[in-house]
Amino acid sequence: MRIAQVAPLAESVPPRFYGGTERVVHWLTESLVELGHDVVLFASGGSRTNAELVPVVAHALRLGRPLIDPVAAQAALLEAVARRASEFDIIHCHIDWLQLPLLSRLATPFLTTLHGRLDLHGLGEIARRFPDAPFVSISDNQRLPRPDLRYLGTIYHGLPADLYRPIYRPGTYLAFLGRVTAEKGPEAAIRIARKARMPLHIAAKIPRAEQRCYKQCLEPSIDGKAVRLVGEVADADKQEFLGGAAALLFPIDWPEPFGLVMIEAMACGTPVIAYAAGSVPEVIDDGVTGFVVRSESEAVAAIGQLAGFDRRRVRRTFERRFTAARMAEQYLECYLDLIKERQESSPGIAAQ
Repeated sequence: MRIAQVAPLAESVPPRFYGGTERVVHWLTESLVELGHDVVLFASGGSRTNAELVPVVAHALRLGRPLIDPVAAQAALLEAVARRASEFDIIHCHIDWLQLPLLSRLATPFLTTLHGRLDLHGLGEIARRFPDAPFVSISDNQRLPRPDLRYLGTIYHGLPADLYRPIYRPGTYLAFLGRVTAEKGPEAAIRIARKARMPLHIAAKIPRAEQRCYKQCLEPSIDGKAVRLVGEVADADKQEFLGGAAALLFPIDWPEPFGLVMIEAMACGTPVIAYAAGSVPEVIDDGVTGFVVRSESEAVAAIGQLAGFDRRRVRRTFERRFTAARMAEQYLECYLDLIKERQESSPGIAAQ
């Protein structure tokens, strides 16, 4: 099968540091290539892949210099996809809504994986303009604000089974990995760790817009001992960071569409203690791969149950539910269904 993968341009594929969507696109693309498919990846320059790479802009938008106008970059992305659309059996987009006016008018079947939240103002009007556009959700909870979309299914993210080596000895600290924003819960993680009397290591991206929040709310608590700031970590560093932790704290305060860091921790054999918001109850098997809690006191109590926790079972559950190979196979089923549907509805149609 000849497949186009259309990635966001904010980060390279895979990203150097923070970047969930681009990381998933990379794992999916490489898995499809390993399965013998002919894949073309539309992404930023600096991306690395075993597929054919179409570098739409010279470098990723977030960290690259000189700055590239994001609207101009997106226009270049759509033009690159449009020029080659007729070459593909399927076009798989990871850029939310941007491609819908274009691809809805072309003959090549396409689908969109929705990676973000769906409760934002104005999405209902957009959805009504494209009632036939096919989507994949990354959790069932993600769908709740927009049940009216045409969903092909829910496909959970997956990562390569050999990306992280599981560590089965008990960890010595609690870990927080994510963006420094209130919705991700870094302040709650600090309070939980203090109440549990365990050190907390924070590996986090600090967005420019959150610098003031960091300075006022978090920096005073970071002493290098009880609370240690590691900074952004790349994939190569996550093995040690997550694998050495007794648990990952995920005290989110928003409708998390998936939460990639949870399965990264599971791949290392590390249990997750997370608030019951968004996708969390779908991703965590309570009592098996961690604990789903509803308050700081419940989180502290869960930490008290970590002694003797079966980290091997955490890893086995990851291998069963969250590998990139499983994710790729599920997407292939969607691709075949859409191709068959297009052939039956428009036999012999050529790209416009």
